[in-house]
Amino acid sequence: MKTRAAVIYAPKESIRVEELELDEPKAGEVRVKMSAVGLCHSDYHVVAGNRPVGMMPMALGHEGAGIVQAVGAGVTRIKPGDHVVLMFIPSCGKCRWCLSGHSHACAEQVGLAKGPQRDGTYRLHDQAGQSVGQFCMLGAFSEYVVAHQDSVCVIDKDYAFETACLVGCGVVGGFGAAVHRAKVTPGSSVLVLGIGGVGMNIVQGARASGAATIIVADIVDQKLEWASGFGATHGINPNKTDLVAKVMEITNGAGVDFAFEAISGPTTIAQAFAATGKLGTIVVAGLTPSSVESFPISPLSLVLTQKTLMGTLYGASNPLIEIPRLLDLHRRGQLKLKELVTRTYPLEEINQGYADMMEGKNIRGVIRFD
Repeated sequence: MKTRAAVIYAPKESIRVEELELDEPKAGEVRVKMSAVGLCHSDYHVVAGNRPVGMMPMALGHEGAGIVQAVGAGVTRIKPGDHVVLMFIPSCGKCRWCLSGHSHACAEQVGLAKGPQRDGTYRLHDQAGQSVGQFCMLGAFSEYVVAHQDSVCVIDKDYAFETACLVGCGVVGGFGAAVHRAKVTPGSSVLVLGIGGVGMNIVQGARASGAATIIVADIVDQKLEWASGFGATHGINPNKTDLVAKVMEITNGAGVDFAFEAISGPTTIAQAFAATGKLGTIVVAGLTPSSVESFPISPLSLVLTQKTLMGTLYGASNPLIEIPRLLDLHRRGQLKLKELVTRTYPLEEINQGYADMMEGKNIRGVIRFD
């Protein structure tokens, strides 16, 4: 069947929206009619050339939601008509990480940037017959997607796709970074650098964990204003104020207990480290360009201050459990999702959507198919 999809053919080129041929789902796979897909920075890293992939052309997109149309042989957990959120890391349920409750580290994530499906074959082909890869084995910026059932989470049918799609990546990643990875404690102080689709949900996770002081830092003043509605108590624009000095002022010279870096740069990682107090925790949530191999932190300082420096992926969460849980929190009024969506775009305006993201105009932009 035919599907229109957003495809990148070479780094630093514009994304092309074109008609592709989509194969039927094979054993263990499902076909999803997409309704909404979030514009996440991870896809743009591929466009910018900061995230090498195994092949091009590559269909982009991973933060999506839609309705199952068909299932392949052996699929029993999912049926046509189910509403689903795609998961950018599969949960195979069989590897040592899944079996130990750490499906965010599932062994199948080794194929995320390669292009083919798990069996080494392709479901998308261009008009010349050339195989087209699927980023995160999804390629969600497409009217229809064929993906393995291990990359699909069934949700209740009363959730709006425009907001449910966000829980496939940015919400789980940010909220979980605070709740599951750092384990923010009640009454603690928190700093979040970078208030986009991930950073804003770190704020929500810190608020839900009972943090008393939540400091946000971003060079876009509008984002600082938005963050106050999600739980931030203080805002800093590093282009106008010395970030570390201001954090020390707010915390009476102690530094924060937890700092999160969601920008993906060596300088901001170092700032997060410097703004954290003794025995504090620094969590790197942003994806730095693959060319970056170091950042300026003194090993001696790491020892003398006894700080903990860690990374996080998918919020250290089990997405099959966490996606429904977060959607339920939203239903109960305890998690903001609708407020994260600043603007929606048709698929044809995907390049404009990413331009707006890079200019800091959106918390999250969303591609709508219906």
